[in-house]
Amino acid sequence: MGPTDVQVRAGVEGDLGALTELYNHYVRETAITFDTEPFTPEQRLPWLRSHPEDGPHRLLVAQDARSGAILGYATSSAFRPKAAYATSVEVSVYLSPTAGGRGIGTLLYEELFKVLAAEDVHRAYAGIAQPNDASLRLHARFGFRPIGTYREVGRKFGRYWDVAWFEKEL
Repeated sequence: MGPTDVQVRAGVEGDLGALTELYNHYVRETAITFDTEPFTPEQRLPWLRSHPEDGPHRLLVAQDARSGAILGYATSSAFRPKAAYATSVEVSVYLSPTAGGRGIGTLLYEELFKVLAAEDVHRAYAGIAQPNDASLRLHARFGFRPIGTYREVGRKFGRYWDVAWFEKEL
């Protein structure tokens, strides 16, 4: 599958079931997210609606142009709720378990950072649960710099996990 076989577009409510299923894989099977209970689409609806088609908080979806399957998504979300943080965003990418290693994460971030270039955003931050070499490589490719690690900050699957934090100037 090449870049022309993948369409990147804004996420819409019609994607909610597929996006929830994709995210729940990471909830159930990995420590990449610290959510511990799977979501229903109804529970994820406020999350989807917090990413409109304009502004600094975006949801971009990668879709197989032939089958229509959702291959992954990228988001830019509020970094913290206080007003002074408004020009900072937290970014993330989640890929379908079968979509890794095909450049889809790169494609999603390329598009996300293009749209963020037109917004009043100063910094992007990414928290990466460790270990996660694929995510570290992706973020390094986009110029993220390490800024610190929260040691044993989350407990999931009966053990503690570190989260390394990275930033990128926009």
